[in-house]
Amino acid sequence: MKGKRGAAGHEFGYAPTTIMEPPEVVLPDDQLFSRRALRLRELMVMVPALDEFLDFMGRVAQAQHQVLSGREPAWHPAPDAFDQAFAHRMPPLGFRALRRDLDWQGDLLAIVAALELHVGERQRPLLQALREADAEALQTIADDVLEQRPGSEATRGLMPLVAAALQVAWARLAAGLPRPPAQPLAEARALCPCCGSPPVASVVHNEPNRSGVRSLHCALCATEWHLERVKCSNCETGGQLLYLELDDEQGEPFLPVQAEACGACESYLKIVLRQLQGRADPVADDLASLPLDLMLAAEGVYARSGYNPLLVFGD
Repeated sequence: MKGKRGAAGHEFGYAPTTIMEPPEVVLPDDQLFSRRALRLRELMVMVPALDEFLDFMGRVAQAQHQVLSGREPAWHPAPDAFDQAFAHRMPPLGFRALRRDLDWQGDLLAIVAALELHVGERQRPLLQALREADAEALQTIADDVLEQRPGSEATRGLMPLVAAALQVAWARLAAGLPRPPAQPLAEARALCPCCGSPPVASVVHNEPNRSGVRSLHCALCATEWHLERVKCSNCETGGQLLYLELDDEQGEPFLPVQAEACGACESYLKIVLRQLQGRADPVADDLASLPLDLMLAAEGVYARSGYNPLLVFGD
């Protein structure tokens, strides 16, 4: 792993100097999980040390797509449910307000059913435990996921699948909003304007309408919101950034991922560069670059500010 100081441009390219008003907030679409599953299958080959883990997470993402596209939830918000939130620039899908309203447990059971024939013997006890858990026990696990707590040793293995169901439930609602919410206010720039959750990573886009634009990607509902390049997503400092990466045997980055580490607040958030690999996905590539997190944790200088609910660390 090597680090480079970043100014207006680091080794993966320069921030655009003129931009044609990129979209401030972009809601997820109905192909979100299908694209993620495809990317995870690619990453299995690229990162053989994690192939079994990435294969399982790819199957989870495919199950998420199946449930999102094929299941009608039991609860729907009223047509005017979010008017006040839009008017006052509050997250319309605040996770604390909606955690007991959304039919995410129905999504969870549907994900478990979709995985039943596509997982190995090691994962089957997890599916069985989720089928047998009562509603209150599942809600406790969901609360741990939403509040970024590590959970107990008994429930930690169940948390990624509960998180997968929560992602489906919130992404469905976000995709169905009448319009994107406004860009978050300055004091809340690090939180999703749609649900109030933290980002999993940032992504630099390659689409024509926002090529070179950086967005933060919500860990829960997959909404994206614009943040200027070469600025810490946690404290917005711009002059003390270090870009850290994993190299292959030839000294070249083998994933389009860097840790953007800030000397001011001593935190880091991964940044995913689609200019290098067009199908790179913030959640999938974060999972595949787990060795980068482990190396930074071992150094003990920077704390991770991003949050991936599919990746649960213990105490």
